[in-house]
Formats: sequence, structure tokens, C-alpha cells
Amino acid sequence: MFMATLPVILASGSPRRRDMLAELGMDFRVVPSQAPEPERQPEDTPEKYAVETAWAKGVDVAGSEELAGIDHAVLLAADTIVVLDDDVLGKPSDKEEAVNMLKQLAGRSHEVITGVLLAKCLRGEVREEKRFAVSTKVTMFPWAEDAIRAYAATGEPLDKAGGYGIQGKGGFLVSGVRGSYHNVVGLPLVRVLEVLVEWGAVVPRDG
Repeated sequence: MFMATLPVILASGSPRRRDMLAELGMDFRVVPSQAPEPERQPEDTPEKYAVETAWAKGVDVAGSEELAGIDHAVLLAADTIVVLDDDVLGKPSDKEEAVNMLKQLAGRSHEVITGVLLAKCLRGEVREEKRFAVSTKVTMFPWAEDAIRAYAATGEPLDKAGGYGIQGKGGFLVSGVRGSYHNVVGLPLVRVLEVLVEWGAVVPRDG
């Protein structure tokens, strides 16, 4: 469907983000960031925190050896967080923590926010950038604890912010989505593609 006119670098090891870009039909390289996630500061809104985290990941990859030898490239970095009552729910460390997270979310609505950095790079130096956050409201069905524990036992929640994957087995937990579904998976695809097309870094394939 789409073709990259410049090298596109995905600064993330997330298989969900990789799959979403691959479905567009364009070529890209994956260079995962090794930068630690910054701590959220008391004055940071969830949106600002998500964007700052994406920025830290992107800058880390921009300065890597992989980009140093590329004359022109477009870098994409993202960070997705789950927010309930202004509290950021990260990835659970074990199944019991996943159960506790999902019990908090059950029967309630929360926000899934993805912070994004898109940057034009010249031999590893950022020359132009766009930062933004996209928020989606997700409502969970009020499942009882036995259903939540059955899901946690699959192991799927352990690498997911908020302890669930809407695109996987955890889809049964969700009763409603207001906004971008792809954003909940991990990348606000429409907004990202809009910028890439605006920059001329990606174009629709002819025929």
C-alpha cells in the first residue's frame, strides 16, 4: 500500500508496532532503544510523560552507530502507557501484580496514551522533529476475579502496559473503545502515517 522514500527506523522492539508498520507494506529497519525509561516527575501530565519517554528512546537510537552511517532517515519512537485516575500502570512484574491491575481496571474506563517522536535525521543528528500524544478511552467489562486469573495464567499480561493486550487473548476484557484502536495496541497509526506522508517520507504505491 505504501512505500518509504527514505530509510524509516523504528526505535522499538515491540512486535505490535513492527507488525502494524509491516501491514502498510513499507520497508523499515528496527533498532530498539536501550535507554531506560525516565521517572515521571510530579508536575508531568501523563501525556507529557509519554512524549518525554518516546523522545528519550528516539534520541538514544538517533545517536547510535546504526544511524551514524545513514545520510537521511526518519526515526519513529513511541511509548504507550495506561492511566487510571492519573496513575500510570506499567508492565506487571508477575501474574499476581497483573491480577491486581486488572481488578482495578475491571468495570471502569481508563486512558491509553501513546507518546510519539518522529524525527528527520542526518547521519544521526536530529534536524526536524514532531512530538505528540494520542489518547484513547477504554472501558473494561466487570469480569469476576476467576476470569481475570484465568487470563493472567496465560502469561500474556506480563509484557503489556496495564496488564492486558487488546489485540490478543485480552480482547475479551474490553467492552468499549473510544478513539484509535491502534493506539491501544501501541501506535496511533493514522497520525503517524499522516506525518510521514506530509514529510514525503512515505508515499502510496502506484497501482
